[in-house]
Amino acid sequence: MKDTPIPYDIVQKVVKKSNLPSIGKASIREVKRLINEIEEASGKKFIRMEMGIPGLPSVQIGLDAQKEALDNGVSAIYPDIDGIPSLKYEMARFCKSFMDIDVQPASCIPTVGSMQAGFATFLTFQHLHKERDTTLFIDPGFPVQKQQHRILGAKFETFDVYEFRGEKLKDKLESYLSKGNIHSIIYSNPNNPSWICFTEKELKIIGDLANKYDVIVIEDLAYFGMDFRKDISTPGKPPYQVTAAKYTDNYVLFISSSKAFSYAGERLGVMVISEKLFKGQYPNLKQYFGTDNLGHAMVYGAVYALSSGTSHSAQYAMAAILKACNDGDYNLVEGMVEYRDKANAMKKMFTDNGFKIVYDKDEDQPLSDGFYFTISYPGFSGEELLAELLYYGISAISLAITGSQRLEGLRACVSLIQKEEFPELERRLKIFAENHPLQ
Repeated sequence: MKDTPIPYDIVQKVVKKSNLPSIGKASIREVKRLINEIEEASGKKFIRMEMGIPGLPSVQIGLDAQKEALDNGVSAIYPDIDGIPSLKYEMARFCKSFMDIDVQPASCIPTVGSMQAGFATFLTFQHLHKERDTTLFIDPGFPVQKQQHRILGAKFETFDVYEFRGEKLKDKLESYLSKGNIHSIIYSNPNNPSWICFTEKELKIIGDLANKYDVIVIEDLAYFGMDFRKDISTPGKPPYQVTAAKYTDNYVLFISSSKAFSYAGERLGVMVISEKLFKGQYPNLKQYFGTDNLGHAMVYGAVYALSSGTSHSAQYAMAAILKACNDGDYNLVEGMVEYRDKANAMKKMFTDNGFKIVYDKDEDQPLSDGFYFTISYPGFSGEELLAELLYYGISAISLAITGSQRLEGLRACVSLIQKEEFPELERRLKIFAENHPLQ
């Protein structure tokens, strides 16, 4: 037993008391609770990398607009389920300005974060067809989306994209789509947890196959604009946020206020549905939603049943932020570059002390620095590494819970780490390396 930054016996006692059968298979919230308990018992602060919580102040433009809306009395009024007109209009503009795609304001639906957008979408899509009942996840991915499927009793299949980048993606996807049971494909871009970013070639493959097999692409854009290798911040001019929506009309996008605008506390996102889908007719929907129109079923069936809309005042906040981006008055990317800079510095600390970056490339290009990165240490599985790092006051989550096949890895989030903590992180990593020398 070696000296560690967090006393060994305290960690052992708290872990045993937690009754978690495996720390490496614990959910994000279970890991968070465990770290809180170790901090309380030891009196020592962890380097917290387990939660994907925004770590920057909210955009002031949004705060000012929300305060004005509250002063005008909107807190006493139910918002329309399909959202306030200004938010719908500015989101449609935003999609054109920063993605170069044409969408209608009517099909931009505010939701209680991307979480509710996902739940409403999965709930609706499992009833689109009698003969197709399965979602295909391009993993690794956000664990809660699979939990939502389990709650709904909805079927899903999954594969880890690590070995299937570039042209290899086409054959892999087709091996699933050709079976005829898939109604939709879902992925995040940039990706939570690996931070891979699909290339234009890969997104064209996804879009082309969506057209060929008449499946819907669900693109989770929670980290919009955060592939910092390209500055997409100038409205109406390339480069744009890359998207499969350039190659297919079968798409639903989730655009969140949480990360790009640090507006996570208000739980606001927007579901953007292509015009083709929004107006689409699916006879199987009628027995569940009383209509065969997808847009009507989504808004007045799923979203209505789940929450009757989302925060009235926060919609004014997001509308104002989007307008400022569209008008060129607010630089979307400049507001988030701190994540890039922290990731760059933290990845170097880990690799200088023997750690490896698990997901390290997009095809032949080095991965962007951003909100997340993935790490491993020779000789450890991900579960073992997560458990061992507890003694060093460093937290993360295992890739095993994300659908990744890289079971040696962990996901680390940079958002809550302050630069003043860097020296302590480096000190703890050096102790870890000394206690676990590499051959």
